[in-house]
Amino acid sequence: MKLTPLAKLVLVLAILATAFFSVKRFAPDLLEKIVPSAKSKDAQVPPKADLPTGDTSTPGTSGYQPGPVSAPAAAGCTDKPEVRFLVWAWNAQSGGMLANGGPQATAGSLMCQNGVNLRYIREDMVDKMQEQLVAFATGLSKGERNPSSGAHFVAIMGDGSATFLKGLNDTLRKLGPGYTAKVVGSMGYSRGEDKFMGPPSWKENPQAARGGVVAGYLRDGDWNIAMKWLGDNQICNNPDEKTYDPGCLNWVAANDYLDAGEKYITGYCEDRPIVRKGKKTGETFKACVNGVVTWTPGDVNVAQKKGGLASIVSTKEYSSQMPNTIIGIDKWMKENRSTVEGMLSAMFQAGDQIKSDPSALRKAAEISAQVYKEADAAYWEKYFKGVVERDKQGLMVELGGSSVNNLADNQILFGMRPGAQNLFAATYTVFGEIVKQQYPELVPSIDPVKDILDTSYIEALARRSDAPRTEAEMPKFETSSKELDRVVSRRNWQITFDSGKATFSGGATRDLELLLKDLLVAGATTVEIHGHTDAAGTPEGNLRLSEARAFAVKRWLEEKAPVNFPEGRLRVFSHGQTQPLAENSTPEGMAKNRRVEIVMGTVK
Repeated sequence: MKLTPLAKLVLVLAILATAFFSVKRFAPDLLEKIVPSAKSKDAQVPPKADLPTGDTSTPGTSGYQPGPVSAPAAAGCTDKPEVRFLVWAWNAQSGGMLANGGPQATAGSLMCQNGVNLRYIREDMVDKMQEQLVAFATGLSKGERNPSSGAHFVAIMGDGSATFLKGLNDTLRKLGPGYTAKVVGSMGYSRGEDKFMGPPSWKENPQAARGGVVAGYLRDGDWNIAMKWLGDNQICNNPDEKTYDPGCLNWVAANDYLDAGEKYITGYCEDRPIVRKGKKTGETFKACVNGVVTWTPGDVNVAQKKGGLASIVSTKEYSSQMPNTIIGIDKWMKENRSTVEGMLSAMFQAGDQIKSDPSALRKAAEISAQVYKEADAAYWEKYFKGVVERDKQGLMVELGGSSVNNLADNQILFGMRPGAQNLFAATYTVFGEIVKQQYPELVPSIDPVKDILDTSYIEALARRSDAPRTEAEMPKFETSSKELDRVVSRRNWQITFDSGKATFSGGATRDLELLLKDLLVAGATTVEIHGHTDAAGTPEGNLRLSEARAFAVKRWLEEKAPVNFPEGRLRVFSHGQTQPLAENSTPEGMAKNRRVEIVMGTVK
């Protein structure tokens, strides 16, 4: 399944030569206010999620026993130039699978109807995707109009796109202007299958994860899930997978997402030196894996072979984190605009069909099995929908979960509708900044979103007279006062206000922008805004003031992004001076008590 080692990408491109175990330093201005300064190799709380991936396995290694896979239908529209598209085995691409009719566009398929002879090629390795894009761009630079080598397009996860594109484009820029890679659209989302799994106690009380040991393919999409969760819950991450910090979350490096699950299943342990604040104590600790970051079928293996882990958080809650992200070479796309628009149109039309017709999903699942050469149609259909199953220890666990995108979903994703924020930009920035903060020598910078995103193809489709008028798929929220049945995270934000007033002051705007990105990524969560004050003034006056300040934050978010914060998503609570974090006898203590606490959770 979509296993794509980011580290190999970096090595192949020779852009970021330092190993991932490099000396850690604190990221500058953007993160300065959220994370305390740290020395080299210090554990840090990941950034407040201001809002890449690996596999060395081969098809058919998931352990799933497939049924028969039907033969692909005959290729059609072969009179058109072939367009090669590299994909992982990933259910978020189901719309693209249905649109093509098979590994190669079939007669009568939506792709052929739109004049595109598309061929899907499974490629699990990020470095190979990069090599193929570079080979294609090199052919272009030599005067070939439609190079026969390399790939026209690749698809990766949006949360890994900042690092992916930084390394790639630093190489492509050497070919000259216009040869960089850009994002042009999305086929769908991971909506639950990518997850962070741990003991149920971590789910009930996130602070219980301190000292935990998690196996995973590091710096990949599922590592990102855990990193965001840590930041949202103010828990530090130990970036050195050779030491153990009892106050932070620790990591065991896995070869791929299946190996991550196996390390938990087999009870893998390592003797490690204990560190505190980046310094060795002289003690050692037997660090045994008690958590996993993985995706389907890694989560299925964990549940069926050992069990005992809950889904702490996944792309079900962080619903905007992992959009399928389509990337091509800018020069070729501009010179072949009708082909790009035809390809996207076919995918979006197929997305609409899957949303409304169960038989369309079954057909897409059948084609997925043909393209990926993994499992069978029943498998892909089951885990597209997502299931809740009992694990080996009797716990009920959520497994799988994806969605497809139509034209309207793309407009929402890229902030093209009035009142909608650019969700792709948020997730691109959030996780790019996390990698910068945790591994600054490896990823010292990322490209601005404006340099890697081109929405003109989607805009052109939306202007067409025959453009579909179907709606985007949006989370729905309870408008009642029903309590959260599950808290995903809680964090205090020191948003500054004018003294005794509910008007923002100082650096409040920057913190509000960070909060906005954080909440955009966690798009399926209900958000509670809790207002608190220090003890200056009267208890009655402080209660009113804390309410007014919480409502000020609510209004700011809703005015900034009304589409992303519909009625029922934001809830306000006021506590006045009744829940201090520190003594009110000092200016420093009073400053800590003047805060807004943000709680993210779900309501059944």
